[in-house]
Amino acid sequence: MILIDNTNPSEAGGKGASLARLAKHGFNPPASFVISADAFVDGKPARGLKTAVHKALKGVGAGPYAVRSSGQAEDGEDHSHAGQFDTFLNVKAADVVDAASKVWASGFGETVTTYRAVKSGGEAQAPAIVVQQMIAARISGIAFSADPVSGRRNCVVISAVEGLGDALVSGEVDGQSWIVGDAVSAPEDPILTDAEVQEVANLARSAEAAFGAPQDIEWAIDADGLHILQARPITTKLKTLATTDNTLTIYDNSNIVESYPGIVSPLTYSFAVHVYDRVYQAFVRLLGVKEATIAANSAVFGNMLGRVDGRVYYNLVNWYRALALLPGFSLNRAYMETMMGVDTPMPEEVTSKIGPPPAMGTAKALEYGRLVKVAGRLLFEAIRLPRTRRSFYERLNAALDSELDLAAANPTELAAEYRRIESTLLDRWDAPLVNDFLCMIAFGASRNLLKKWLGDDGLTLHNDVMIGQGDIVSAEPAQRIAKMGAIAAKYGIDADDFATHPQMKPELESYLAKFGDRCTEELKLESIPLTEDPSQLLSAIAASAGRPATTHESAPDPDWNALFKGRPIKAQVARWSVGWAKARVRDRENLRFERTRLFGRARQVFLAMGREFAARDLLENPRDIFHLTVAEALGAIEGYGLSPNLRGIVALRQSEDKASASREDPPERIEVRGPAIVPATTQHDETVETETGDSRTATGCSAGVVTAKARVIRDPRTESLTPGDILVARHTDPGWIAVFSNASAIVVERGSLLSHSAIVARELGIPCVVGLKGATKWVEDGETLHVNGATGLVEKRDAKL
Repeated sequence: MILIDNTNPSEAGGKGASLARLAKHGFNPPASFVISADAFVDGKPARGLKTAVHKALKGVGAGPYAVRSSGQAEDGEDHSHAGQFDTFLNVKAADVVDAASKVWASGFGETVTTYRAVKSGGEAQAPAIVVQQMIAARISGIAFSADPVSGRRNCVVISAVEGLGDALVSGEVDGQSWIVGDAVSAPEDPILTDAEVQEVANLARSAEAAFGAPQDIEWAIDADGLHILQARPITTKLKTLATTDNTLTIYDNSNIVESYPGIVSPLTYSFAVHVYDRVYQAFVRLLGVKEATIAANSAVFGNMLGRVDGRVYYNLVNWYRALALLPGFSLNRAYMETMMGVDTPMPEEVTSKIGPPPAMGTAKALEYGRLVKVAGRLLFEAIRLPRTRRSFYERLNAALDSELDLAAANPTELAAEYRRIESTLLDRWDAPLVNDFLCMIAFGASRNLLKKWLGDDGLTLHNDVMIGQGDIVSAEPAQRIAKMGAIAAKYGIDADDFATHPQMKPELESYLAKFGDRCTEELKLESIPLTEDPSQLLSAIAASAGRPATTHESAPDPDWNALFKGRPIKAQVARWSVGWAKARVRDRENLRFERTRLFGRARQVFLAMGREFAARDLLENPRDIFHLTVAEALGAIEGYGLSPNLRGIVALRQSEDKASASREDPPERIEVRGPAIVPATTQHDETVETETGDSRTATGCSAGVVTAKARVIRDPRTESLTPGDILVARHTDPGWIAVFSNASAIVVERGSLLSHSAIVARELGIPCVVGLKGATKWVEDGETLHVNGATGLVEKRDAKL
């Protein structure tokens, strides 16, 4: 007559059997027992029922109790019968049998009869009855381990109300809702904490795992915590369960953020993807990788970047695959991995599956043979580098000094102009590639050599020697700004008159003619160049005019014979290696400036396309073209485009980028399993090191000691330095030169010895520390810092200036 802990639905009914299974799997639902359907005759209790119930209630514990139906078809895989039977809550012990009689009778009610006729068919049946100890719920609700509306399997849907959840289950109230997947969608003023939301979601997932199918659970939270009250299969049709795919993709932006900070437009991203594809195929070809191997790995080179929530990342696994193609990889994996320049090593599950195993025997000899060939090729390229560089400049100037009038060109001519630049330059980016690789080798080798022969003094000397290359283009903007500032101070010129004053006008025009494209975030096509908005430049000139003139003299050449007294051969080797590294650093910066010119020309061409699209009503305004990809823009002109609805594409992208801009930056490193699509997230679990001490040490890359006020700059387009402040930033790019020119020292979260901030700081002769993680959070804007650019020490000082 009374069934306890019975998992057979034919006896305990769907709900009773479910509770028994929950208890069996360790979910510990509130204590309960089941009254069988035949415990009533014509709705009246059978003899002995009251005595049996009274005895069972003692085993359940003190009331009050919930009395619910538990029909054989109820809470099943096909039909839930949710809300069709009567339920009674907060029932006293003396009233349990009477409440159970009413639940039994509801099995023959009109609503159940109608439900059966529509859904399940069959004759009306009396249900078994579950008697369960009530939970004094603070919050209660339901949770689905899959979304019953959309059919998604990768999220949990939670609804919650304060107090008891009967009104929510019956549909009388809506409650608050959460969707918990890769991201969490939450209501305003939530009644659940983040931890409680995750706990409920985990409970729903655990029920699904235990029962082997997506579950609809009822739950409650009381003073003792979270309780599961019921679990039933989700009866609505769900999407097909995805097959398992644990392929790992790793995104990392620890280096590329210096070139592409913040939200990056689809046009810039697609242009960058193409540039990386073409340029790095040329790079491995330079190092002796066969054409057949390059062709077989075309997908690797075409997927070296990723765009996560609008931000650009390196696809590290593909970078590692490209690295594994290089000669010498099988001889020293660890050293080759350092070429990737990331902080966190690649996981073994990636490294163990990519590239050849360590070379042994004959294979080792063959690999050394490949390295010898590469060394010979690099030596040849190093010897002919001056000629390669001259040819590159000639080709670049010819490509960029086009006679095409962009203001009057039609779309076909503009597309042809882009194709001409692409074919002339991107596939023949030889001088920057050769010099960059040689620079990396020369800089590291010369630095290690001086450290080995002279110890820590050698590292300081290396930094000192790299200072003051007068012909390095990175230093020229600061020098010109200082010169214009001196003119403004001498003649008392206001910023409003810079463009018209006879002494200032030619200097300003000359600056914009050469550096008009060197703006903040210059490699982003959507950035506004100085030629369109010179306000940053004018502000930097005005600030320079307001401070005393300073000169940064080139560091004198060391007395190598004195440093290596009695060791003339070492002195000569040190002089040559450092001098050659210095020249490669200079050429690296100068050649990177040519990249700025290339991107500037591409920007002008695409804006002209945007003008033509807007004139033909394909776009709302010319700058909308930045929300298209290169293929979409060219496809609309050349005929291979997929959709004529460019406005619709732009509207979607604008909406996505607006949402991305409203969120915090994603973590520096992101790992994805399966399809490498990273959903937009509102929560990031990246933990930045936040020390509470007053001193930290990172990479010192420009000698000097300064104590001054710190200014934390996040956007140089809207924020500025007072001359003499210490610049503290998350990352910088060449367009920050207007800020650099007023800084007395530089502290940056990202970067390396060869990053742009380090190069410019050495040229300006100001201390610089890079790689100080979390600096913009650790340093309070306006507090006093002491920066030692040689040792990398950054100290907080008590007094504020």
